[in-house]
Amino acid sequence: MLISFIGGGNMATALIKGLKKTGDPRLSIQVCTPSGEARARLREKLHVETHYDLAAAVEDADVIVLAVKPQIMPGVLDKMRGLVKPEQLVLSVAAGKTVSAIAAHLGPSQAIVRAMPNTPALTGHGITGIFAGSECQPHHVEQAETILSATGEVVWIHDEALMDVVTAISGSGPAYYFLMTEALAAAGEKLGLSAASAMRLAVHTSYGAGAMAINSDESIAQLRQRVTSPNGTTQAALETLAKGQFNELLFEAVQAATLRGRELARD
Repeated sequence: MLISFIGGGNMATALIKGLKKTGDPRLSIQVCTPSGEARARLREKLHVETHYDLAAAVEDADVIVLAVKPQIMPGVLDKMRGLVKPEQLVLSVAAGKTVSAIAAHLGPSQAIVRAMPNTPALTGHGITGIFAGSECQPHHVEQAETILSATGEVVWIHDEALMDVVTAISGSGPAYYFLMTEALAAAGEKLGLSAASAMRLAVHTSYGAGAMAINSDESIAQLRQRVTSPNGTTQAALETLAKGQFNELLFEAVQAATLRGRELARD
């Protein structure tokens, strides 16, 4: 399978690194970017073929991964019109760009998969929501999953309208956890810990809790209950969060991110 990445930014780099780690000899990777500096970096660091010319990168590719910024996507798609064959899979990792918006440039019969990875993909711990357009065949679905699972887990979404919820949960989600970690560290410092100790405790607690959630057979609710002794310190903290309507506030935050995603898709 020949995979052509259009764009050589962080997400493209993360996916390429993940694919390289699989050691699958059936995969061949090339990158097209107008930046000479990026092409040199990718050749040196990742040992991939690079192109300046879009037509050369697209011509024989089985999968074309659109890894460009959403604001320049329309211009890139216009340049791709007439170069891409309907049976080639176009896999977009650009936030907010719908299958119909991409098909408007490339044609209604184009096989298109829309994906929403998140930044933990940069460390191999990502998760990606994926939606397959109506023109995709089973082998297109398999190709997309092969590429995107190289950086973590994948979740197939069967209603594209819900991709904005995916963005709000997992795309924006790391920022919520970073904010909570900052707040935990700030609370510890305010109560007397050194800044370094408070941050170390908060960061490793967040990391450890996430690892437990992934590796445990118990539900998240059960794990929470195990930490919460009756009338203990954790219960006192959780009751305070409940009084502050923590769950409702988080729902409102995710809802706001979802609505903003829909607004950006319309723009």
